[in-house]
Amino acid sequence: MPTRPHQSTEEQTLRWAARRAIVGGRIRELRLEQGLSQEALALESGLSRNMIIGIEWGRKSVAYERLWDIAAVLECDVAELLVAARRVASSDPYRGGRRPMQKPEESP
Repeated sequence: MPTRPHQSTEEQTLRWAARRAIVGGRIRELRLEQGLSQEALALESGLSRNMIIGIEWGRKSVAYERLWDIAAVLECDVAELLVAARRVASSDPYRGGRRPMQKPEESP
């Protein structure tokens, strides 16, 4: 049983990456459905925003204990995080900068 990434077969490494993508995609989907920012999810779950970003994009794995923290914030069962997302996340994150500010409505 390999314990380090360099001790794993390529097939196993790809399988783990696919599982990380499933969980991360589902977390992202649930977060967006609830209108939560990555920062809000991070603050409420006790993780860093960078960790949330890494999890959502399937780049970082998370301790299973932390899945309960994330599920509590998303108000769902932990099993819900292990189901594939309905939509596949874009592989390219939005890098358009700040959104333009809305002008206040003028009063008559």
